[in-house]
Amino acid sequence: MDLHITDVQSLVMIDHQIGNYLLSPAEYEIARQVIYKTADFDYLSLLRFSENSLTQGAAALAAHISVIVDKPAVQVGIVSILQKTFCNPIYCCSTTVTRPQQRKTEAAWGLETMAKNHPQAIYVIGQEQTALTTLVELIERKSIQPALIVATPPTFVEQDIKQWLATSSIPNIYVEGKKGNSVVASTIINSLTELAWQEYALNLG
Repeated sequence: MDLHITDVQSLVMIDHQIGNYLLSPAEYEIARQVIYKTADFDYLSLLRFSENSLTQGAAALAAHISVIVDKPAVQVGIVSILQKTFCNPIYCCSTTVTRPQQRKTEAAWGLETMAKNHPQAIYVIGQEQTALTTLVELIERKSIQPALIVATPPTFVEQDIKQWLATSSIPNIYVEGKKGNSVVASTIINSLTELAWQEYALNLG
């Protein structure tokens, strides 16, 4: 990761303000990057990592597994680093609508369409809560088995979806509570990709 001096100074300030915190080194790196991108220290206590979510996610990235995102903002936010590293295909649910919109959003309809062709993809839901609800429904019906879920949509209703993630066996990273947005989702994937690429390069060496 190429850092400008101001980036380094900002990250050092974040480290000083955080102090000691019970996260693994990889989890901490992702959390500090989210804080840097959002200027919101609440994410330090709101980010949740399921067991083996980082190792499973890194393995999926290294295996060139497809990445399915809910909004173009997430796709734009992650395409650069993926092109420079593992070159995973990226598909956006909101731009893949194949039938008339009735009771579901474009992202939810698009996710159903994508899921048929990419049942084991990495799913990144940054903004659309309806897409996350649809994703959970498909998993419960055993239609798909994602390699990793990153879920950061702002959630004002259906908080039980977050509780589902907390108890799921699917590797996942999510934001607890109401906060979240596409920037957080993009930052999580970018940070995980950077960490996975460093490990991949180290093993090659």
